Amino acid sequence: MSSRGEGAGAAQGGRRPAGALEAEVMAALWASGAPMTARQVQEALGEGLAYKTVLTVLGRLHVKGLLDREPVGRAHAYCPRRGPAQTAAQQMNEALSRGPSRTEVLHHFVENLDPDEQAALRELLGPGE
Repeated sequence: MSSRGEGAGAAQGGRRPAGALEAEVMAALWASGAPMTARQVQEALGEGLAYKTVLTVLGRLHVKGLLDREPVGRAHAYCPRRGPAQTAAQQMNEALSRGPSRTEVLHHFVENLDPDEQAALRELLGPGE
């Protein structure tokens, strides 16, 4: 029996969007506030995911440099290297680098911010920026 497509994200007729399971795993680890084994992550997700699926995702996140791991008995405990805001900022920076022009991508990004977010960005940039 395959574990592909199981869980809440797949229950509505298909696979999860790319990266969705990784995001769910990261959210569980951030919510925990402490290192977790693959079994603990599997239980926290509570979606009927196969243990091997969770272990594979944790391994990929570790290889990508998003998680640290430490031996705990015969298993490993995983914890995020950065907080959620730092991780999102890193992903935004990577997205900027993939665009045709960082300035053009930033322009379109800022255009889609609501007025409060634009004001927060101006404040972060400081006067005259």
